[in-house]
Amino acid sequence: MTKIILISAAILGVLSIILGAFASHGLKAHLSPENLQTFETGVRYQMYHALLLLFVGSTSLVSSGCKNIIFYLVIFGVVLFSGSIYGLATNQLSSFNFKSIGFITPIGGLFLIASWVVLIINFVKLKS
Repeated sequence: MTKIILISAAILGVLSIILGAFASHGLKAHLSPENLQTFETGVRYQMYHALLLLFVGSTSLVSSGCKNIIFYLVIFGVVLFSGSIYGLATNQLSSFNFKSIGFITPIGGLFLIASWVVLIINFVKLKS
């Protein structure tokens, strides 16, 4: 599972860079400054959680059970949170109304928060 976590972290990281560059160069002319900033919030949170997965996957301080839980929470959280933010920010460019599924953004945010809470619990349980 460690290899999957690390590969997923790297994929999330490279996608963050690609999406950030795409927003800065490709979407700048098509989105309002507010929507561009919203899009970049999704990119930023995606990168934060790519770095979290890199840490989780590469440390022995996190139990394998917690690694699995954190991995799934982060993946689902990024897809729901950042993914919905990307859709909402670019809503005017699409024929799909992403506002109709905007309720998934906070659900994704809760998954991301839960991943950090699991990490905290894991650290509290560490024997010194």
